[in-house]
Amino acid sequence: MADPGYSIVEGVFDRAELASVVAALDGHVATRSRAGARHVLALPEVRTLAGDARLTDLAARFVGSAQPFRATLFDKSASANWLVVWHQDTALPMRHEVDAPGWGPWSTKAGVLYAHAPASALARVVALRVSLDASTETNGPLRVLPGTHTDGLLDEGAIERLGREVRPVSCVVGAGGVVAMRPLVLHASSKSTSDARRRVLHIEYAAATAFGPGLDLAVG
Repeated sequence: MADPGYSIVEGVFDRAELASVVAALDGHVATRSRAGARHVLALPEVRTLAGDARLTDLAARFVGSAQPFRATLFDKSASANWLVVWHQDTALPMRHEVDAPGWGPWSTKAGVLYAHAPASALARVVALRVSLDASTETNGPLRVLPGTHTDGLLDEGAIERLGREVRPVSCVVGAGGVVAMRPLVLHASSKSTSDARRRVLHIEYAAATAFGPGLDLAVG
C-alpha cells in the first residue's frame, strides 16, 4: 500500500497519563503565547513523553530508529483562533550555519537558527501530534492532502493545483490519540467554529541528528 504521508492512531494515551504533561505546559511561560509555545522539549515531562516507546515505535514506522529533536504546543481556542493555508514544513532548527547545497535560506527565530532543508533531509523526519484534547470537525483540525509528500518540495503553483485536485482528509482524533505526519505532506487547518479547546503537542523525530558535515540539528 502506498504511503499517504500521515497516520491516525486512536487511544495511544489515556488522560491520566497526559495529566503531568498538561500541567507542565500550563505552567510554562518562557516561550508561551496565546497560540501555544515553542521549544517545549526542554520540559522534563514533555521529554519523557517524547521518549515513550509508543511514540518512538510509531515514529520508527516512518523513519526507522527515531529520536525527538523539537516539540511545539499548539493551543487553539475561542480566544486564540486562526487558520493555516496549505503548506509544507520545510525549516529545521540547526546548531550552526553551513554553506551546503540545498540548505537555506537561513534565519533566526526566538534565538534559534533555522534552515530550509532539502527534501532528502525532510524525508528522514516525522511529526507526531499528540492530542491533549479531542480534535473534531468543528474545532479546526489538521487537514492533509494524502500522498503529496512524494513530489518533494513544492512551489506555490503546485500547492494551489494539488489543493484543487486532491481530496483533503480531516485528522479528527480523540484526546490521547496521535496523528503522525511527514513534513512534506501538504497540510492546513481552518478556524475553529466551536468553543471546544484544541491543544496539540507536536513532537518531531529524526532518523539521525546529523545530515552531513556540520549539518547538525539543534535539539531542544
